[in-house]
Amino acid sequence: MLNISGIHEGFVLDHIKAGMSLQIYHDLKLDELDCTVAIIKNARSNKMGKKDIVKVECPVEALDLDILGFIDHNITVNVIKDDKIFEKKELHLPKQVKNVITCKNPRCITSIEQELDQIFVLTDEEKEIYRCKYCEEKYRNPNKR
Repeated sequence: MLNISGIHEGFVLDHIKAGMSLQIYHDLKLDELDCTVAIIKNARSNKMGKKDIVKVECPVEALDLDILGFIDHNITVNVIKDDKIFEKKELHLPKQVKNVITCKNPRCITSIEQELDQIFVLTDEEKEIYRCKYCEEKYRNPNKR
């Protein structure tokens, strides 16, 4: 049996689609933080069959909930304080994401003006479709269940 010790203060990301934990690690820029991170891949789950879990021991303010909600708004975020679950945060699809995805349209202004922010706006919440703010190129989240 695998044993990963508890954390004193931080957060646990649970119910991550199996295989997605490393993408989340990089997208949340956890590699740039000076904190302890435990990634558990392909853990057994009654609800999902297999799932990933990420435990991070650092202040929850370091977590960008918009990016996490964009990746998968079904992830459970447990905020840990004094070794106990202090709060469960609910994720939502953000109305806008900035510098998370890149516009694939070669004629988009962001292809020419490299310093311009890549901004995508949620246009269809049900189908989880985002469009480039500048050229309206469609982006559909491949992580959608």
